[in-house]
Amino acid sequence: MQFGIFTVGDVTPDPTTGRTPTEHQRIKATVEIAKKAEEVGLDVVAVGEHHNPPFIASAPTTTLAYIGAQTSRVILSTSTTLITTTDPVLIAENYAKLQHLTDGRVDLMMGRGNTGPVYPWFGKDIREGINLALENYALLHRLWREDVVDWEGKFRTPLQGFTSTPRPLDGVPPFVWHGSIRSPEIAEQAAYYGDGFFANHIFWPASHTARMVSLYRRRFEHYGHGTADQAIVGLGGQVFMRHNSQDAVREFRPYFDNAPVYGHGPSLEDFTRETPLTVGSPQQVIERTLGFREYVGDYQRQLFLMDHAGLPLKTVLEQLDLLGEEVVPVLRREFAALKPAHVPDAPTHSSMVEEARQRRLETTEEEVTV
Repeated sequence: MQFGIFTVGDVTPDPTTGRTPTEHQRIKATVEIAKKAEEVGLDVVAVGEHHNPPFIASAPTTTLAYIGAQTSRVILSTSTTLITTTDPVLIAENYAKLQHLTDGRVDLMMGRGNTGPVYPWFGKDIREGINLALENYALLHRLWREDVVDWEGKFRTPLQGFTSTPRPLDGVPPFVWHGSIRSPEIAEQAAYYGDGFFANHIFWPASHTARMVSLYRRRFEHYGHGTADQAIVGLGGQVFMRHNSQDAVREFRPYFDNAPVYGHGPSLEDFTRETPLTVGSPQQVIERTLGFREYVGDYQRQLFLMDHAGLPLKTVLEQLDLLGEEVVPVLRREFAALKPAHVPDAPTHSSMVEEARQRRLETTEEEVTV
């Protein structure tokens, strides 16, 4: 099972000091957080994509390439690639190039985003959000798998004899997760292609996440990619830890109360009871996270949101120390002990290259037999 962190790149005032980091500070902090994630043994670092203030998450391939140059092991992912407003040709080119530069340490999470104004900025209509996601990904899927593409659709100019360059590393495209909080159409899309489904899992109650993952699993099996429990599932999550749970609650409360995404709403106690947000000791985080399996089944990737709501860099790095030293080792051991042998691990570039090699061998053997 893969463990990691994801960020949305918000630039939020620290409510305890009143200071707001500059864009430069926040961008550089993102890099330091990613390097720390690799240092403490995490598997994945995922960055978002926003094109509006107060975020610094535009140009995710630039960020990931810079992080990739300063790391050697961690998988570089997006926590949202805006498949709705970004030209799929540009996605195909940019992420294939990133794949080459990082020797395959790349995957993507497709999403529609949650910022309405971005659509007209890029010449799109938000009312077509789902249709854009479906059509654009259908084209991207072909661009990475066909050397020459003829294509015509509703939302961009036609392509005739087009070849996206560079071609994917080793002939294997980056693995794709389709991320969603609330859209069953996206779960269906992930199942249709046999891709991964990432349930954001940070705002809605467990019952909602369970329904979304169950839909994806059933449809994954329907499309013939394997049994329902072999579907590739990822979950988001939010945590804040201190060794003493009372200290964690006391320290995190002002950040929660003032956070743009959930501040001035439900109390911290209500929110942690009704959603997966966990504020407490490392042991509480372990127990809560292990409980996710009870309603989504065995899954392949767990990402935590840890650098939001104005938390200072020093605090985020301390959180990563706790996550890497006290939480993830236990979760790895416990999840591994529970996972049946027939449930696959999360795909990596090396595993997909080997799978492609095995398919070629089987095809050759069939041709020889005939």
